[in-house]
Amino acid sequence: MNWALFLIVLAGALTQTITGNGVALIAMPLLVGMMTPVDAAALVATLSFSVQIILLLRYHRQVQIGKLWRLITGAVLGIPIGVYLLTRLDRHLIITVMGIILVGYSLYSLIAPRLPEIKNRGWAFGFGFVSGLLGGAYNTGGPPYVIWGVSQGWQSREFKGNMQLLLLFNTSIVVTTHLLAGHYHGGILQSYVQAVPAILLGTLIGFVLDQHINEVLFRRLVLVVLLLIGAKMLIGG
Repeated sequence: MNWALFLIVLAGALTQTITGNGVALIAMPLLVGMMTPVDAAALVATLSFSVQIILLLRYHRQVQIGKLWRLITGAVLGIPIGVYLLTRLDRHLIITVMGIILVGYSLYSLIAPRLPEIKNRGWAFGFGFVSGLLGGAYNTGGPPYVIWGVSQGWQSREFKGNMQLLLLFNTSIVVTTHLLAGHYHGGILQSYVQAVPAILLGTLIGFVLDQHINEVLFRRLVLVVLLLIGAKMLIGG
């Protein structure tokens, strides 16, 4: 058993269950230091897919597909480009960009500016494209969706439901693209099998804590951790 992998996936699954986002943001920057960026991206995509299915089953009644199709359309265009860039970029550059994403997203979320409502729905295509680009390259397509959801005033359960469908759609394309590119091999599949218990345990604990934990406080603690991880990647990358 790879206990480092187990703990990373456990933390990611727990975070996503409580906040609606977090598996890739936590797992990707940590796993990229344990394996190649391509292997880490392929593995995290598969892990994320599993967690998103579990959460979507719980929050499917809150999903509002009419609000999401523009985001999904934009993501379809961005994901293949992101996966292509992943195979072409230098490892140091990948780690640096990931560090910038984590630091920027964490600072934005901790400061939590009150965003005005974006009434022009056409902007959703752009947010979806950026999410697809980041999702394809780094499995970190969540932040653009989070920002869009905040600007639209999505409530907690609606937010969690919509996020799972959006992320699941992104991840499905990412997994398929990695599969077609031949990025999956025995080592990744073995790591996934080892991580399944962590996925199940993390989501189970998350479902229990979700009824009692202060979601705002927990989210801020996670953001501080992500900020530190991102800063370490920038300094050490």
